[in-house]
Amino acid sequence: MPDSQDATSNPRPASAGAANAGEAAGANSPAVEFRDIDIAYGKFVAVRDFSLSIAKGSFVTLLGPSGCGKTTILRSIAGLVDISGGQIMIDGRRVDDVPIYKRNIGLVFQSYALFPHKTVFDNVAFGLKYRNVPKPEIVRRVGKALEMVRLPGSEKKLPSQLSGGQQQRIALARAIVFEPQVLLLDEPLSALDANMREEMRVEIKKIQKETGITAIFVTHDQEEALSMSDRIVVMNQGAVEQIGTPQQVYDTPATAFVADFLGKANMLAGTVSASGQAVLLATGQTVNVTCPRPLAQGSKVTVVVRPQKLSVGAAAGANVLSGRVVSASYLGGSAIYEIDVGGKANIRANAPISGRVLREGEPIDLGFDPGDCVLLDEAGQRIS
Repeated sequence: MPDSQDATSNPRPASAGAANAGEAAGANSPAVEFRDIDIAYGKFVAVRDFSLSIAKGSFVTLLGPSGCGKTTILRSIAGLVDISGGQIMIDGRRVDDVPIYKRNIGLVFQSYALFPHKTVFDNVAFGLKYRNVPKPEIVRRVGKALEMVRLPGSEKKLPSQLSGGQQQRIALARAIVFEPQVLLLDEPLSALDANMREEMRVEIKKIQKETGITAIFVTHDQEEALSMSDRIVVMNQGAVEQIGTPQQVYDTPATAFVADFLGKANMLAGTVSASGQAVLLATGQTVNVTCPRPLAQGSKVTVVVRPQKLSVGAAAGANVLSGRVVSASYLGGSAIYEIDVGGKANIRANAPISGRVLREGEPIDLGFDPGDCVLLDEAGQRIS
């Protein structure tokens, strides 16, 4: 599996002895490790052969469409879902057979899940009281947690007296107040408006860095994943498609699914020409490509180009796609153009505005560098 680095796929452990040795490692172990996890509900397999290692102090996002298994994986760490096979390790110790209340996990839900009849103080202190923490220490920790989420002095308020963003901050404070080993965030921003989502993205990332806590974030929102994550795990139909940094999964998608799901790339079908480094597109236009290995003449490939990589006009040495504007959307500093270049589907370009926005029906030349495209084979896998 490509582009893994700090968050990687892992082979099945050789023996129980090897697992015990990992438990003894402690400080040298990953914060969280999934070893060949399967999760099934009867005959339906929700997650299959899922392996992942997460470094301590990192922010890892599970990204994918609804039903891909990302929330199921998250809930399995917390003990809310039983796994059918494999092992889940936290700090070198197996936890999939440990009761929920004995797992040192903080969980922030999509719906906040605050107690409406309890004050902010009692909501945040709830987990500490069940851990028999002395009252003076509870007061200190709750105060510190509320300061971290920028809501000091709100201890006596009820959730109904808070805005949606403030309630989400309280839910976050409740999750971090007992200093968990791992913080799990299950689409916590989906109920907020656009401006509040952006603000909370910054706040959550800031708090995660300040505390040094390992965070696992679940979302189907590509912008959230790209802006917040150290590593992104792109999932589809219960399996991993690609693991990498935000830049890796965006600029060099490993599969057609990743290219299409993450940013809606332009995918141009074509055939490798005699030169081996040029592709005759189905549109009738030829483009040059950069590939690390020779391509066989006649091979069917797909040229993947991100909308942001296409520029209006063409610089020297760049590929050129000529067409006509189908539609234009003004975004302030840039415009999104939908362009007919002669294929079965239109392509999209997100280009800075230099002058006026082009109108429907106007001719347009789009340029892109050969190094700015990714090649996929007939199976939809990146050619590398």
